[in-house]
Amino acid sequence: MKLSLYPFNLQLKHVFRISRDSQSEQATLVIELNDGRHNGFGEAPTDPFYEITIENLTNSLESIRTLLEPVRQIEPEIIWQQASELMPDNLFALSALDQAAYDLWGKQKGLPVYQLWGLDNADNVPSSFTIGIDEISQMVERIVEVPDWPIYKIKLGTENDIEIVRELREHTKSLFRVDANCGWNAEQTVHNSRILRTLGVEFIEQPLDPEDWDGAKYVFENAMLPIIADESCVSEDDIERCHKYFHGVNIKLCKCGGITPARRMIKAARELCMKTMIGCMVESSVGISAIAQLLPMLDYVDMDGAELLREDVATGVILEKGHCLYPEENGTGAQLLQHCSIS
Repeated sequence: MKLSLYPFNLQLKHVFRISRDSQSEQATLVIELNDGRHNGFGEAPTDPFYEITIENLTNSLESIRTLLEPVRQIEPEIIWQQASELMPDNLFALSALDQAAYDLWGKQKGLPVYQLWGLDNADNVPSSFTIGIDEISQMVERIVEVPDWPIYKIKLGTENDIEIVRELREHTKSLFRVDANCGWNAEQTVHNSRILRTLGVEFIEQPLDPEDWDGAKYVFENAMLPIIADESCVSEDDIERCHKYFHGVNIKLCKCGGITPARRMIKAARELCMKTMIGCMVESSVGISAIAQLLPMLDYVDMDGAELLREDVATGVILEKGHCLYPEENGTGAQLLQHCSIS
């Protein structure tokens, strides 16, 4: 099995802001596994919050070349287990490998991954479209640019959050979800939940610092909207910890280590009667196509990362006003358009 690494600098259509930072470009690493006949692709974006860089992604993946070289017929869960022992401290790199392994597995088997799992995509939930923090007029403009999406995810964590949502509500009847990215305290969250409920907001994502478990308990018991964990739910062990502190969990492939642990996390959350969601980073259609395989298992999804790009570097699933259209391809359906280095 041959491993190839392709770093890219993805340019965004607009500067994207959340409560703790902003970006106009996204460095990401696409990896390819090639068995001589088929190729599989996976992706890991960089992230300063989790101290993930192109350099440490590359170093981690280079460390497993000898593991991959003798492999011919791929078994993703076995590869994941072996690789997790060799690079336990870089779950983003492990996720990229796992995505590529599933993509290659599906191509070797001649079916899309979700079909190999026996899943039916007929009733998939639609994705939200994310509106980053900006001047209110610019946030309105973002909605006008992408009209008729069934759900908009509004990034908050400013001094005028309620004013933002009130104004955006004047321009669409679509459902809102809000994500404060750890930008509120417990009392703010409970107060805001009462108002946001009247403005057509479905739930609040990660309002508090991930270490504020006392605050999370207070919010869980008093808020007027469901609360979904994001930064508080990174790995498999966090599912049980989030139980009775959050109403649901937002699982991200790159944070938990890939498709293999994400499937286990979804199962564990459902057993605890928690809502399940998969979220994305700003990433290409490689990563988004991997998420799409899990869609039939989810209550919510946020997989619009490639929609925020000025130019994609891959093809794969397409979002048509939030609804996922799968390509006539096996595996995850991802194909790289260009092999080039980061600028």
